[in-house]
Amino acid sequence: MLIVQKFGGSSVADNERVLRVAKRITDTYRQGNKVVAVLSAQGDTTDDLYEKAYSVNPNASKRELAMLLSTGEQQSVALMSMAIHGLGYPAVSLTGIQAGIYSSSAHENARIRRIEPGRIQTELDKNNIVLIAGFQGVNRYGDITTLGRGASDTTAAAIAAVLGADLCEIYTDVEGVYTADPRVVKNARKIGELSFDEMLELASLGAKVLATRSVEMAKKYHVKLVVRSSFTDAPGTEIKEECKVENTFISGLAVDKDVASISLIGLRDRPGIAFRIFSLLAKERISVDIILQSIGRDNTKDISFTVAKSDLKQALAALETAKNAIGFTDITHNAGIAKLSVVGAGMASNPGVASKMFEALSDAGINIMMISTSEIKISVLIDAHDADRAANAVHDRFFMENEFEFAEKF
Repeated sequence: MLIVQKFGGSSVADNERVLRVAKRITDTYRQGNKVVAVLSAQGDTTDDLYEKAYSVNPNASKRELAMLLSTGEQQSVALMSMAIHGLGYPAVSLTGIQAGIYSSSAHENARIRRIEPGRIQTELDKNNIVLIAGFQGVNRYGDITTLGRGASDTTAAAIAAVLGADLCEIYTDVEGVYTADPRVVKNARKIGELSFDEMLELASLGAKVLATRSVEMAKKYHVKLVVRSSFTDAPGTEIKEECKVENTFISGLAVDKDVASISLIGLRDRPGIAFRIFSLLAKERISVDIILQSIGRDNTKDISFTVAKSDLKQALAALETAKNAIGFTDITHNAGIAKLSVVGAGMASNPGVASKMFEALSDAGINIMMISTSEIKISVLIDAHDADRAANAVHDRFFMENEFEFAEKF
């Protein structure tokens, strides 16, 4: 079998953990498998490098930042190769460039355009364990690029896809995907399997265990994906095309505190206004999530929507500049909110999920500001101070009251 493994920063944070991961990789190799391992930078290395850059120049260029940040992953793969050599096994470390990972031109948050796996395949043919620096690639100008936070997951999924790997294992500091963040929800429990669509929703709604782009990649190219702990041998969570959903309404919930709302008041009630607003934000590369439009009155209407908190300042500036062109009387915003979402393919065939969620929030005395739904998701905006309490209340209502149903599925 050909197995691609990915190890996050916490998994290789110090020498002891590097040696533990080296043993895990070599154990896989000893079983007769070909192994490619993608590594993140150790621990807080990336944050430390950002701090060093900004202490030298608060306006450091994105090109030089990419050059600096990419060294974190390169340290990880070099150290891991040394550790594996010390255990008596063959290994070679490769940068993103050496691994043939070609990206878009952007120096940060670049997208993988193609992978030319010739060097990887050559090393595998030599029976080497191949260690690849995640998070990085090269653009058409020959410059190093970075692929965004969490992009080592995406690197692993992309390499698994192009090599036709039998399995892609994402190793992290938890034993799999949980019904909620176990650091926040005390009764959260591990999920045995999830569909790609469910995992995509959870990842995009704030669950931190997998990067959204990695799930998109795995779904598109039918990569067998498993999330496991690098610290235990417990079975993980399998992410696949279809799962058994008959016995449960939802699979999990996520909380996103990196969200802010913007409201445009007194918009002219005529065709084309929404287009002007959201095309403007699109040009600024600002993604919009929940959108709510009020019923028109006196030939005006209000539109509210959410953006990432990190995009709030830029969005407000762009909208203020275009105030006359768009035609609104006032703009307000709220950065003290959170988005709570429940996700589950079982929603499509089980009525009453929304009612149950809203009842749990009502019983906990938590007010809902906005609501968004899809076939497998319900999201609500609430006060950020209520987020953790709301997550526990909703989780317990769905899972603690349905112990038998949960056990049947998992």
